Amino acid sequence: MSDSVFSGLEPAAVWSHFATLCRIPRQSKAEDALRNHLLDWALGRGLAAEVDGAGNLIIRKPASPGHEAAPGVVLQGHLDMVCQANADTPHDFSRDPIRPRRDGGWLVADGTTLGADNGIGVALILAALEDKYLIHGPLEALFTVDEEAGMGGAQGLASGVLQGRLMLNLDTEDWGEFYLGCAGGVDVNVRRASQPATVPAGHVLRRIALTGLRGGHSGVDIHEERGNAIKLLVRVLRGLENHLPLRLASLEGGSARNALPREARALVAVPAGRCAELDAQLDAWQALLRDELAGVDAGITLSSAPADADAVLTEAEQALWLASLHAAPHGVRRWSLAVPGVVETSNNLGVVSITPTEGSANFMVRSLRDSGSTALAEEIVSLLALSGTPAEVSGHYPGWTPNPSSPLLALCQAAYAREFGGESQVKVIHAGLECGIIGAKYPGMDTVSFGPTIRGAHAPGERVDIDSVGRAWQLFTAILADIARSPR
Repeated sequence: MSDSVFSGLEPAAVWSHFATLCRIPRQSKAEDALRNHLLDWALGRGLAAEVDGAGNLIIRKPASPGHEAAPGVVLQGHLDMVCQANADTPHDFSRDPIRPRRDGGWLVADGTTLGADNGIGVALILAALEDKYLIHGPLEALFTVDEEAGMGGAQGLASGVLQGRLMLNLDTEDWGEFYLGCAGGVDVNVRRASQPATVPAGHVLRRIALTGLRGGHSGVDIHEERGNAIKLLVRVLRGLENHLPLRLASLEGGSARNALPREARALVAVPAGRCAELDAQLDAWQALLRDELAGVDAGITLSSAPADADAVLTEAEQALWLASLHAAPHGVRRWSLAVPGVVETSNNLGVVSITPTEGSANFMVRSLRDSGSTALAEEIVSLLALSGTPAEVSGHYPGWTPNPSSPLLALCQAAYAREFGGESQVKVIHAGLECGIIGAKYPGMDTVSFGPTIRGAHAPGERVDIDSVGRAWQLFTAILADIARSPR
């Protein structure tokens, strides 16, 4: 990857660090190379740095001269990124760099996720640690790992490690908004073993692909009613069963628990002489779904092609899986009554993998209320129990309860008004930020989250508004200076 795409972008230090993040692969649970690079970077600049027992990187920077008694501030972001690529984009996230390009006022990645979530936040923090002229009190940068695949880094953070009692989280995606609360969540993992069946005589195999959906963030975008490739393909398969003696050999959909599934594929066996009928049915379904999703996901495409398989599911297993997934919840369950316009509880059927010998599925449940996520997770478990399919609830993380009286929020709003001459907005996000987990370990931590404008996070084509990154840097440095000068 050439860094020429970043040439001339300001602030140069922020974009230089983001260029480094694009070069070094950073899948969830595989952040070692990046973490080690940043550890060496910090130590080489005389900054105190350590890796904790959970794999998080902590870098400390002393206060600027004259501000040693200022309140300590924790600067927080996560190192990993959601790794998503279109099926026609060959990309190995374990070794290939991200290849961004400029598109007008945006930086975007073609065919893959960009990693602006949370790479821009990390780059802002690194630039602050590097800058010798900033005014600030004592700083602690907490770079967590495994945020996107279960928040393992935040979950493993020990109490007593951080000294600061103010925290700026840089992991939100709408410029001009300060976030003061977020959803918690839990995973429901389903797994079931089975015995294979032989492909019926006189049948041929066809691979059905459902592609062309937008995907997106399973929390932030859940209310937009974007298509879920798994749910839609299961619906199509159920419809095909009414017209064809179809046998299922496999079903695969989604690739990340916290991303809306954009693509799904099924391998099916149909009578040799009825492939034309199958294609005609798929054409009809494509027209219907495009009409239903017009304005949201009108690019949906259904196609089929010859394939091979050695076995299929038994009829009983096929009926069980297709009925269960067809009935399984997905989408908004309840809107908040306490915070109008915010989703309270939702669920994403994010990943499914079914073969003749084993099937698995993941549901990611989110809620502003722990009781809400618990109740919906238990519903899913109960649904699967009707067929004797085991489901495990795991990975619970708490939400972040809003504190509208936060002194840090008041300081941030005042800095925004002074620097940009307008009013900011205060929001609660239907997504999992690490603030709730960290706050539970550090009671009394006053936390605010903000960031530049990012669109399409967790999906190929993810992009960040270039100008908003400069504004975020201006606000970030102003807030640090105001905290350093605040009365104690």
